Amino acid sequence: MRQALPREATADARFGDGVELPPLASWPRRVLKHPRLMHYHRLAACVIAANLGFFAGGPPGERTLGYAALTNLALAVVVRQQYVVNLFFRLATAAPVTWPLKVRWTLGKVYHFGGLHVGGALAGTLWFLALTAALTTGGGSAGVLVVSYALIALLVFIVATALPPFRSRFHDRFEKIHRFGGWGALLLFWAHTLLLAPGPGEPGIWILALVTFSVALPWMRLRKVDVRVERPSSHVALARFDHGVTPFAGSSTTISRSPLTEWHSFANVPTPGRPGFRLTISRAGDWTGSFIDDAPSRVWVKGITTAGVANIETLFSKVIYVATGSGIGPCLPHLLAAEVPSRLVWATRDPRKTYGDALVDEILAVQPDAVVWNTGTDGKPDMVRLAYAAYREFGAEAVICISNKKLTWQVVHGLERRGIPAYGAIWDS
Repeated sequence: MRQALPREATADARFGDGVELPPLASWPRRVLKHPRLMHYHRLAACVIAANLGFFAGGPPGERTLGYAALTNLALAVVVRQQYVVNLFFRLATAAPVTWPLKVRWTLGKVYHFGGLHVGGALAGTLWFLALTAALTTGGGSAGVLVVSYALIALLVFIVATALPPFRSRFHDRFEKIHRFGGWGALLLFWAHTLLLAPGPGEPGIWILALVTFSVALPWMRLRKVDVRVERPSSHVALARFDHGVTPFAGSSTTISRSPLTEWHSFANVPTPGRPGFRLTISRAGDWTGSFIDDAPSRVWVKGITTAGVANIETLFSKVIYVATGSGIGPCLPHLLAAEVPSRLVWATRDPRKTYGDALVDEILAVQPDAVVWNTGTDGKPDMVRLAYAAYREFGAEAVICISNKKLTWQVVHGLERRGIPAYGAIWDS
């Protein structure tokens, strides 16, 4: 296995030695590349701006307020639907590599679509607040007002608990509140719309029907399937599935042992030419720890595989994959498929001991020139410098980083501020 020697003992440029990072871009471009101004936030701002433009046309009536609230609700829900997410990725990655790099760079940010969800949810809540105020001052019936105030309280609660401080600290609670609160809000929207509907042709009913179908569809694909779990170490489990489904490379599957309370998403690792797929599950909390220590024989799956950030690789002629630890999981299917020329940079503790010889040998068979940095013997590397060294040496057009939040943002924004297209998860769910 290729492994970095101690930095003072090697002059290999592939490990970043002697490699100078390019200068930072001009300050206006650095501002645009700031984490607080990424495409996710810009999309949310665009939705809010579009709603403000609609409001600028004059004070809307009650029916218009209701339609505006429901339309934004539909946007917030539908853009999260798995088939819609896959459609977004398919459209964005249809661009040929002959297009200008700046265009492909922007298209690669398709996974920031969550900004549309946030913008729609915020705008919908504000529109419904305005509608409730109008109904209160306009003499709405007691039944309508009771439902209105209950719905407003629930919507505000959902929005408040979805804010980053709560979501990052209490993620499991956030998911439960978002799931059950969302279902409750949908039921209240149905009650509210039916109470105000003048007849069966009310447009709001059709909007709610679309939203309800979008929410229900993944649950209609719910299945309990067999799983074989291997443990190369106490840190990692390799879950193998073969229930008639072979997902596309780079997709993810959500699994659960208790489908009403908790779901976890993992990257699918299909092996070219073989049915089924694997999931690489590392110890990162109570649920994953329990999965490794007390491996189940069957788990629930929703049955809709969803595209992930690394699927944007086809927009570029060559890419660098940067992974730390179990981040190798989402990279592995792309490395095995070899649809796009790529080079792997992987920093992890004792890779063979942690992940097993079979997995490491499988990686090196398709990536013989991979840079594998053993943090157990060589310490933590400068991942920005390491990524740039591989990017320059391989002649790549983009870097895709799969790691924890802090390091992903360090690599992605460290490179983007230097004019290098870089991509990584944005932790918006």
